[in-house]
Amino acid sequence: MTLPQTPAGIALFDMDGTLLAWDCQLLFRHHVLRAEPWRVFSVPLFLVFLPFAKLLGTENMKRVFHCFLWKMPPGRLAELSREFAVKLQPSIYPELKAALDGHKSSGHLTILSSASPECYAAEVGHLLGFDLSLGTVLENNLLFPDLTNHKGENKAHRLRELLPASYFIGGKLVNSRGYTDSTADLPMLAICENATVVNPKPKLEALANRNGWCILRPARPWRSPFEKALRVLALLLALGGNPAKL
Repeated sequence: MTLPQTPAGIALFDMDGTLLAWDCQLLFRHHVLRAEPWRVFSVPLFLVFLPFAKLLGTENMKRVFHCFLWKMPPGRLAELSREFAVKLQPSIYPELKAALDGHKSSGHLTILSSASPECYAAEVGHLLGFDLSLGTVLENNLLFPDLTNHKGENKAHRLRELLPASYFIGGKLVNSRGYTDSTADLPMLAICENATVVNPKPKLEALANRNGWCILRPARPWRSPFEKALRVLALLLALGGNPAKL
């Protein structure tokens, strides 16, 4: 897309846990396995590596997790990504959809910046009307695909690379607001003038209170932490027809 010379404002949104309650990586794998059940081999393979997660690190574990996309043709991946993005729409928090619509109506540049794979993050962003959608790029369809995790400092670094220098004054984006649920996005918030945190955990809530950030607490789609744990476990193990009740 052609970026405006001087946008009236800039809004950066995380996706997982921010626009909706769930980790979309689990949801997308479940979606793919329902469409192509033979890919269930990826579940025990991921579990074999799980005890070594700290040793392998987040980026390598992400590569292992995405083994379910092994040898998937690009056209098929695009088709499944579009289907998934449509399926996800009813799960978007109304409060965050309203905030996004407010930025769009004010003429702000809206950017979706997610750690989830860009193949479906871009489709979600398109349906929600984002101007720009960024995510983790899966560089090939190897068993453990090459990637650079679009998380933490990598989000801020990519924004600095993509956005014109004129958008920044004193290292911050002009008239900008960042939305997140996670301390992992503190580097992204550091280049924003203002921030809104969504259902924050205690550490992020304390930072929000200290910095005068807005706090949103949209209703989550589970009644208790135990129910959430059961549904996440079902998603992790690819059990059931629709553990997230999308």
